[in-house]
Amino acid sequence: MAKELTKRSDNYSQWYNDLVIKADLAENSAVRGCMVIKPYGYAIWEKIQSTLDKMFKDTGHSNAYFPLFIPKSFFSKEASHVDGFAKECAVVTHYRLKHDPVTNKIIVDPDAKLEEELIVRPTSETIIWSTYKNWIQSYRDLPILINQWANVVRWEMRTRLFLRTAEFLWQEGHTAHATYQEALEETERMMNVYADFAENWLAVPVIKGVKSENERFAGAIETYAIEALMQDGKALQAGTSHFLGQNFAKAFDVKFTDKEGKLDYVWATSWGVSTRLMGALVMAHSDDNGLILPPKLAPIHVVIVPIYKSNDQLELISEKALSIKKLLEKKGISVKYDDRDTYKPGWKFAEYELKGIPVRIAIGPRDIENNTIEIARRDTLQKEVHSIDNIDEYIEKLLSDIQTNIYQKALNFRNENTFSVETYEEFKQILDSKGGFIKAHWDGTPETEIKIKEETKATIRCIPLNNIKEEGKCMITGKPSKQRVIFARAY
Repeated sequence: MAKELTKRSDNYSQWYNDLVIKADLAENSAVRGCMVIKPYGYAIWEKIQSTLDKMFKDTGHSNAYFPLFIPKSFFSKEASHVDGFAKECAVVTHYRLKHDPVTNKIIVDPDAKLEEELIVRPTSETIIWSTYKNWIQSYRDLPILINQWANVVRWEMRTRLFLRTAEFLWQEGHTAHATYQEALEETERMMNVYADFAENWLAVPVIKGVKSENERFAGAIETYAIEALMQDGKALQAGTSHFLGQNFAKAFDVKFTDKEGKLDYVWATSWGVSTRLMGALVMAHSDDNGLILPPKLAPIHVVIVPIYKSNDQLELISEKALSIKKLLEKKGISVKYDDRDTYKPGWKFAEYELKGIPVRIAIGPRDIENNTIEIARRDTLQKEVHSIDNIDEYIEKLLSDIQTNIYQKALNFRNENTFSVETYEEFKQILDSKGGFIKAHWDGTPETEIKIKEETKATIRCIPLNNIKEEGKCMITGKPSKQRVIFARAY
């Protein structure tokens, strides 16, 4: 099966598409621009979701749900917000269909026009802040720490599975605070939660930083982001956390009485990650044989494949395999025993390699005699024969080692593909030949940033937090610069 994959070196984009489809993660749907997330892909998303959900709850947040439809007038209340999303909005104008006796087709009923059009949720700041107005009167009502798991629609013409679809799944946090400082601390806290998840579960190293004004979320005072580097040298924004100031509170007149009895506007944040993380998972780690999944997010940690020629041998092997399965499951390790007789072992090996199962165990009659098994690890493709004694402890440690190795490999790749440049010519040469993260001086103006984007398609991914201050000159204008920022082409 893996032979059917396009090689990364031949066509990275096609390799990605092949892999997502052939590993049974997702497929294109009958609705243009939308995808079907298949059971195996959704099982990975569920692990992402459950892990993040616990992290949110551990930091004091609760889940809620708000309407899918947002009155158009809500968007006009926050000017920069509507400007940011206007071109991506799907709009509901009617509420009924009817049969046309002339054409004998189903048509939109012209008499069922809505008094006010509804926007299908591209993000929920407006509908949530209109609700918070009813919930907040006093400092005693604050903070409000809410998260929503939902789908959103942002109309896309050029789509790619998981990375850019018209509809996608995500979570969006929306919090309300009594002070500037509390809201800012929340914004940074959630960025750190995302970074923790990316590095310790996704096994993807990220750079934490703030966005430039041009790249900032529409309606935000400041946008914090985590940026990851994919194997083709392009960046992927893996999560964002926005300090919204009092913009949405002012737009929806959300005020509270503070401890001194003074009336003030509430301070706000919003933050989110989406099924783009699935794309990051595929592109950061996988190879020409298929997926490589970090064990913490793999739906199946271990697959056991019996090697046999007769039913008597299968019976003997199954007894041993099921006892190993039980041992491993007691340690919280997910195990699949594949004793199907409709596929040969070689086909199964290729299938599980393609699907990125971290550990594969093969057991044959000779292994039973010798009290051994063959263990293959997906990340390095190494095989070894190991005693069955204490196999549960060995596999537990092996899974931990695989998680660490996958992260370290991605970190080494990022380090090897991070460059510092002084001139625009050097910048363009590295960008075209290698890609990666490029650290360069920038004069801080939107005009220079736009020029670079128009000429090279590279953007400022972030201004790293705790960035080393380094005097220099902008590679475009020669104007003074106090620090380098990170540029890259991005998804």
